[in-house]
Amino acid sequence: MSVRIKAQNRIERLTAFKVFNYIFITAAAVACALPLALVFMISISSDIAIRQNGYQLWPAQFSFSAYRIIFSPYSSVIPAYGISGLVTVSGTLMATIITGMAAFTLANKGVAKRNTLAVYFFIPMVFNAGLVPWYMMCRSLNLTDNILALIIPSLMFSPFNMFLCRNFMRTLPDSLLESAKLDGATDITIAVRIYFPLSMPVLATITLFYGVGYWNDWFNAIMLVNNHRLFPLQYMLYRLQSEIAAMQRLDPNVPVTDLPGEALKMATTIVTIGPIVFLYPYLQKYFVKGLIIGGVKG
Repeated sequence: MSVRIKAQNRIERLTAFKVFNYIFITAAAVACALPLALVFMISISSDIAIRQNGYQLWPAQFSFSAYRIIFSPYSSVIPAYGISGLVTVSGTLMATIITGMAAFTLANKGVAKRNTLAVYFFIPMVFNAGLVPWYMMCRSLNLTDNILALIIPSLMFSPFNMFLCRNFMRTLPDSLLESAKLDGATDITIAVRIYFPLSMPVLATITLFYGVGYWNDWFNAIMLVNNHRLFPLQYMLYRLQSEIAAMQRLDPNVPVTDLPGEALKMATTIVTIGPIVFLYPYLQKYFVKGLIIGGVKG
């Protein structure tokens, strides 16, 4: 009888925990979604209503003038979207492959001096040569005013991502490598057909890191690109906001409704985060698993 009572009490505690857990997670999700919803509502508000009523979840006066400016026929946002998409896809793919191959090399116990090589990769995490040598190297490699200037300078993978992959690959059984070598497989075959598929959680994690980095990058465009046809989305929207602010300063008589300020800022935020927001749910399960396994094992 006492065993049955204890079991029933345990079930009740578990049920109470689940109810509290669901309530807490729902509240956290709403708290995370509210700022994004507020940003979207401000982006479709008129600046007059924003100045009179402040930020509101339901605009007092709707206006799509910010989006009309961003996507107008005379705007370069659409071509910039294509440039950012091309740079993000190609750069992320190449950076992930290079990082994975470097991590496989350092995780392979058959590689001589692999710990010394790891120190070589660790040094850039601590020391930075500076902006001037970086710019001179890019100039000497002819990485100016071309699409490669937006890809190659950021292609040198992050040592943090490499060590994350290495720690994950170290958890894989050594018998896989030994069995493949007995069958005559080369290191490339072992990496591509065995280690990479098994390391998909951590590879998806660093893919998200690289994708976000390339998508949000504007520094390379400022430093290395003068051709407006090669401007990525982030830099193009930054220039658009700067030009509108300059027009407001030079001509105060311009109607406020024709030059949205706060609404334009929020609209550019919605435009830029869209692809990343849609990409993250597909990589979320790999993202969490990769961080837990790759970060704990060493």
